[in-house]
Amino acid sequence: MKYTYESTLQYLYEKLPIFSRIGKAALKPGLDNTLKFCEAAGNPHLKLKCVHIAGTNGKGSVSHGLAAVLQQTGYKTGLYTSPHLVDFRERIRIDGEMISKEWVVDFVDKYKNEIESIQPSFFEITVVMAFAFFWQAGVDVAVIETGLGGRLDSTNVITPVLSIVTNISYDHKDLLGNTLADIAAEKAGIIKENIPTVIGEQNDETERVFFEHSVSKHSPLYYAQSYWDIAKTGQDIHYQYFKAIDLSNTSIYGLKTDLLGQYQRHNMKTILTACRLLESLGMNVSLNTAIKALSSVKKLTGLQGRWDVLRESPLVICDVAHNPAGLKEVLEQWEHVSATAKHIILGFVRDKDVTEALALFPKNAFYYFTNAQIPRALPADDLQCIASNCGLLGAAYPDVSKALIAAKANMREGDALLITGSFFIVGECMECFGEVF
Repeated sequence: MKYTYESTLQYLYEKLPIFSRIGKAALKPGLDNTLKFCEAAGNPHLKLKCVHIAGTNGKGSVSHGLAAVLQQTGYKTGLYTSPHLVDFRERIRIDGEMISKEWVVDFVDKYKNEIESIQPSFFEITVVMAFAFFWQAGVDVAVIETGLGGRLDSTNVITPVLSIVTNISYDHKDLLGNTLADIAAEKAGIIKENIPTVIGEQNDETERVFFEHSVSKHSPLYYAQSYWDIAKTGQDIHYQYFKAIDLSNTSIYGLKTDLLGQYQRHNMKTILTACRLLESLGMNVSLNTAIKALSSVKKLTGLQGRWDVLRESPLVICDVAHNPAGLKEVLEQWEHVSATAKHIILGFVRDKDVTEALALFPKNAFYYFTNAQIPRALPADDLQCIASNCGLLGAAYPDVSKALIAAKANMREGDALLITGSFFIVGECMECFGEVF
């Protein structure tokens, strides 16, 4: 009997190990399973023109931003990202449209025997599903975001036309290493022979790592900050405004984007540098088209959860920042939000450096400590205890909806609420937000 969409997802979630839910126990070392499953599906990864994107922070925004540019240019554009916030199908899109439920069901049904025999992880299946979907649909180019690391990430079976590493900071130390150089070495694993690579942000601790990988792979490196400078000129509830300076000829361009996080200034440099390189590789990607597309990234691609304004009055913002580097940027921006009182719904997963992250949070806010409904979540009571030792006071709530209800009850006009700490907290908030607010 053929599965329904709901039962298909249940099968994938219950049958297969999922990193986002249980952590590193879900990881299967090496690329063997992915390659075996790709072969069973007709090796679709070998038939795609791809851009491959890794990095600690920003890779989701860069992936969506670049996909928006390619769509605006007229290319049929596939986009693979992870994790999803609300709907599994967010992971796999063509020109902003999510993969159909029917396609997901048919794929799993078709390859049920291979899934049972190869025993791939949840992520390995979704990667091959994306490749097969893009190939069957005849996309012109696919933007592929890594899940974790790069060298052993399941997406690393592709040979792209361009590789991008957005930045390197501390995250997943237990898996990627305890130094920035170690982490960079894992991310640099996506650098391929004779394929150009964009490095979004330079760092003294990682520069040597990328240089050595580029030399060994004969891959030219392009540092985004050597090609573009970005100066913010303003912001409103819908857009950020920048001056983009082309450092090759000092030309200045007006740029606005519907991505509102202040950290997007880094991502804009990376995207613009990538566009210039794709143009040099023979793709019809003009600067004017790129600038136009960056004003409508959310509309074109469906990106959510990056300094997303869910409500204007009282102000409610969510952001999926989940490590110290990402949270530092978000909280610097939060500091400049004008509000009578500030409220923060906060939750983490167990394998994060929670104490280091909590040290960044303001002490003069009302906190609602909570946990997502996944085994990997740090229990709200435990988070409350750790936070109190850091001088952050608030109540603990056993699920996100209860935290959201409590925040709404306590908020007044002129207050502001930030929801952050993990993809899963933001996703669950977004799922129930319309019912609460």
